[in-house]
Amino acid sequence: MLEQVTKVHDESRQGEAFAPQPAVDQTYHKKFYIESYGCQMNFNDSEIVASIMNQEGFGATRNYEEADLILLNTCSIREKAEQTVRKRLQEFRKLKQSNPGMLVGVLGCMAERLKAKLLEEEKLVDLVVGPDAYRTLPALVEEAETGQKAVNVLLSREETYADINPVRLDSNGVTAFVSIMRGCNNMCTFCVVPFTRGRERSRDPYSVIQEAAALFNNGYREVTLLGQNVDSYYWVGVSPESAQEEIITFAGLLEKVAQISPLLRVRFSTSHPKDITDEVLHTMAKYENICNYIHLPVQSGSTRVLQLMNRTYTREWYMKKVTRIREILPDCGLSTDIITGFCTETEEDHQDTLSMMKFAKYDLAYMFFYSERPGTLAARRYQDDVPEEVKKRRLAEVVELHRRQALESMQKDLGKTFKVLIEGTSKRSENDLFGRNDQNKVIVFPRGNYEKGQYVQVKVVDCTAATLIGKVV
Repeated sequence: MLEQVTKVHDESRQGEAFAPQPAVDQTYHKKFYIESYGCQMNFNDSEIVASIMNQEGFGATRNYEEADLILLNTCSIREKAEQTVRKRLQEFRKLKQSNPGMLVGVLGCMAERLKAKLLEEEKLVDLVVGPDAYRTLPALVEEAETGQKAVNVLLSREETYADINPVRLDSNGVTAFVSIMRGCNNMCTFCVVPFTRGRERSRDPYSVIQEAAALFNNGYREVTLLGQNVDSYYWVGVSPESAQEEIITFAGLLEKVAQISPLLRVRFSTSHPKDITDEVLHTMAKYENICNYIHLPVQSGSTRVLQLMNRTYTREWYMKKVTRIREILPDCGLSTDIITGFCTETEEDHQDTLSMMKFAKYDLAYMFFYSERPGTLAARRYQDDVPEEVKKRRLAEVVELHRRQALESMQKDLGKTFKVLIEGTSKRSENDLFGRNDQNKVIVFPRGNYEKGQYVQVKVVDCTAATLIGKVV
């Protein structure tokens, strides 16, 4: 299935139900339950929604049976996500029969596309709220409580939720996501995001710095700056420090966040190859606490297919960008997104993708076969003409090559020592801790007397294709 161009789906978190951390003194008169699907932006949006609902006297619960309000934060990027959400809505409709006062709402990317279907035809929900309309959620809930169907899917050119402090939902207390911009101006033909999330707008940089600094003061040690396309961040405004008009690009914002403290690690996602500049790369090289890791989606290795996708770069141009990254940041980790079987893709185009993988040697890749999404430019312009068995066979070849490359990448780290931020206990064993190194590789090591949130030096002694295994030195 098709991965969104700019965001990464963590499959282990799809449909995760969120509850805030227990240290909340406030008493709430109503309860809401929220499940999130799709990319990290959606999970971050759920934290914004939780903050808005908390202000209205709603507390989060992990038990949907006791909720007064059930919200599904949805994704339109892949068919599988939509099918899962529909199935969940049907389950909640059954639950409403025994609890008619309960409200069910759909948030996010599916809201705009399927509002009529979900509200009128299938009667699965009471309210539908688009990604730019979360501030109106309390009023929409009030409207829905009277038996009206409540809808707001209007897109905004201004909304960034800069003044809302997200509730950190079910966080590990060490790493957090900070949204720096919303929307997307890249009209990639396979992607629905510009239509569901609207045009790009950059958040006030000082609100970003304030949020990141507050996280650091609360014990967090890593922030990931999030945007559909972070490198196109561009803010023009009046500096609160100098009262002069200033322009802040992504490199400038990255530097300001890195300057909060050398103990605060900074990551970002995602980069469009056309926008990542030397200035960003030099800023990364300058600050030890900006992680040497870039997610640089290629999508295809064929110039012809890239043109059909409207990616605005050629195969050769992308290769030069990878070379430039390696020149300025020799030990930079690189990950990507790859789509097999896009409209008219030939065997030669597919071979171009495989050879691109051999050239770039990605440490991590998110790989999917193309699945046409309604509302995209590709659905309107092109015929989805590559047979599914061909798409799947090509995907299998891409996955197999990546598996070999990922193992080779891990094996190169044997004997090396990395600075690791401890994020928690390993899923496999209570006796082990895990964290990630600068290049975003997961490292597992014996627990010892260490705690999450600490930095430790770990020497790699073994590996799998997905994990480094080490010991603290």
